[in-house]
Amino acid sequence: MPKYLLLKHYRGAPAAVNDMPMDHWAPHEITAHMNYMKDFAARLVETGEFVLEQALAPEGTFVRYDGEGKPPVTDGPFAETKDLIAGFMVIDVDSHERALELAGELSAAPGAGGKPIHEWLELRPVLSEQLVITE
Repeated sequence: MPKYLLLKHYRGAPAAVNDMPMDHWAPHEITAHMNYMKDFAARLVETGEFVLEQALAPEGTFVRYDGEGKPPVTDGPFAETKDLIAGFMVIDVDSHERALELAGELSAAPGAGGKPIHEWLELRPVLSEQLVITE
């Protein structure tokens, strides 16, 4: 079964229909959104399609190797990008069509005013080929 990564964005994706940032939502709206996400994941556990999910903080640091004996080069504490990932879910489904169906359902999570967000989610296949090192 192919695996897919569903990416939720803080920013960088096209604007959602119900595009009010979560920090402007009422506490009960945040609770409803989180309950929707938990219920969605629980249903996927029952069908065997759930692999992993995790929310991510908006803060981040880019790090790169800068040569032997040198400290890593960092850029931060905030990533200089217009695109920040809010969280992700990995699903294991029978087909690309099923992955699209689930992404569409997740996009309907409630937001401000209890209305569906209709947010854009990025759907990316996980490569199934393992890297093989030959000498």
